[in-house]
Amino acid sequence: MICLIPARGGSKRIPRKNIKSFAGKPMIAWSIEAARKAGVFDRILVSTDDDEIAETARQAGAEVPFRRPADLSDDHATTAAVIAHALDWLGAGAGDGLCCLYATAPFVRAGDIRRGAELLTDHDYAIPVTTFAFPIQRAVRILPEGGLEMFDPATYSTRSQDLEEAWHDAGQFYWGRSEAWREGRPPFGPRTAPIRLPRWRVQDIDTPEDWTRAELIAQALMSRGDL
Repeated sequence: MICLIPARGGSKRIPRKNIKSFAGKPMIAWSIEAARKAGVFDRILVSTDDDEIAETARQAGAEVPFRRPADLSDDHATTAAVIAHALDWLGAGAGDGLCCLYATAPFVRAGDIRRGAELLTDHDYAIPVTTFAFPIQRAVRILPEGGLEMFDPATYSTRSQDLEEAWHDAGQFYWGRSEAWREGRPPFGPRTAPIRLPRWRVQDIDTPEDWTRAELIAQALMSRGDL
């Protein structure tokens, strides 16, 4: 089993976010630590184009055996392309499964990673998900002239408890069988197992506002010895 952590150096909205200090350690170190504690990986690899990220990753216990090419390090590079590059480099050494673990997932748990590995026995993929905090059917858009409009006006009079519950990708990691990654099978479908997470352990970190919210969550978790 392989853990692959993508971590390019060119983050724009939060400069150097992959190695920026978060709750006392470089952000990427949280993911590497969780991967090591999971105890299911033969190798923990970091895919990066950046020397400082590479050194930080090595100090945290990961390998950086190759340099990610420039064409996979810009704002348009996809996770799928980064995984394909790593699988090509690994060849037969990729084994049966690969977990793509994001570098900015400080609330990821080793137990969730292990659960994903177990689910690959009967699935192509295993992905952590959590519920939306508000019914998505009640979402509104702000119109150019400043008014509001519902995305789904037909649900205006429907009670919230009668609306179908919706889930979203938690943005922490993606387990997949190596053959599924290589063949480009869709990661969302009947062969994908959901790993249900509570909302309080999920926070995407793409903007400064996201970072602030994550710090507040981290402070709360640390105050009760849960981080």
